[in-house]
Amino acid sequence: MVMHVPAEDKGDERGALLAFIEEQRGGIRRALLGLTEEQARSRPSASELSLGGLLKHVVEVEQGWVARARQEPPAVQRDASNWHETFRLTDGETVAGQLAYWERVAGETEELIRSATSLDDTFPLPPDPWFPPEGRVSLRWLCLHLIRETARHAGHADIIRESLDGRTAFELVAQAQGGSRPDRGS
Repeated sequence: MVMHVPAEDKGDERGALLAFIEEQRGGIRRALLGLTEEQARSRPSASELSLGGLLKHVVEVEQGWVARARQEPPAVQRDASNWHETFRLTDGETVAGQLAYWERVAGETEELIRSATSLDDTFPLPPDPWFPPEGRVSLRWLCLHLIRETARHAGHADIIRESLDGRTAFELVAQAQGGSRPDRGS
């Protein structure tokens, strides 16, 4: 569900970028409205993706990039042995726990971006084989990457949610606000 992101205050590029990141976070949160843990873990298509798994993945990705920008290791180290766990909730992990963690991570993202001297400030890319050797990216790049990554998975979340119970984000939001089911043709 596309939401309107208000125009930034004149000259507030940071605010605009953070608002677009938050808009995409909202797409994933809306897809989870009213689901049980079992529904959030279910995989209603041939894909291995679940809504809970998508949530966990985007939280890990955002936290990992903020940590890299601070030149710290990500909270969760992923490699070939545990990469599959990034897209599924494991024992003891819950949607509520991941959403609470995401709130903390979102606060760290905002603090990093708001406190930086410039969005042109750079940090080194990790020495992974898919990054250029000795590559660097800016904080602006980080924001744009988080928008892209989260938007991509918010789209997946829309499809998975509708596959679970036929409901769209518009319907979920209307119900949460006490309204009726909107006409799908609108």
